[in-house]
Amino acid sequence: MNVNYHLQRLLGRATCRLGSGARLMGTARIRNIRGDSDCIAIGANSLIRGELLTFAHGGKIEIGSWCYVGESSRIWSSSLVQIADRVLIAHSVNIFDNLTHPIDPEERHRQIQSIFTKGHPRHIDLDERPVKIEEDAWIGAGAFVMRGVRIGARAIIAAGSVVTKDVAAGAIVAGNPAIVVKFVPGRET
Repeated sequence: MNVNYHLQRLLGRATCRLGSGARLMGTARIRNIRGDSDCIAIGANSLIRGELLTFAHGGKIEIGSWCYVGESSRIWSSSLVQIADRVLIAHSVNIFDNLTHPIDPEERHRQIQSIFTKGHPRHIDLDERPVKIEEDAWIGAGAFVMRGVRIGARAIIAAGSVVTKDVAAGAIVAGNPAIVVKFVPGRET
């Protein structure tokens, strides 16, 4: 476990719930703005090198067992991001269950003013839609997984892809927007 995790626990700040054998590496960042340690749960034997963030107005991140979240990856939740067992998330992946900022420019400016002066707002609509990544999926480096997406079991997301729609179990997708290029051999559904 990383030293910052222990310091935050000693100071009484919300961090996360770690399963047996789970590890936060030196590059891991737990930004639990919501303030409830139960809102970020990391399963047994998982290894986190990236950033896990819940917004002040909501959010929950559930990571299964034997998962990997690579360096510079970001999982930001204001609704729910569920990651099943044995999911590999490479480096520099972004997974968002929300827009991160309002579409309306005046609302967006109010949000930024609040963040700069008082912290993240506790009441805001970021058009949240849950994200679910099923067991044994692999998300390649630099991919984006957008709000409302479900990635099926054993699916592979090619490096640099932008996933805007559900991905079937066993599908291999690539591109922007990501499209099916083939299926994992012997695993068609």
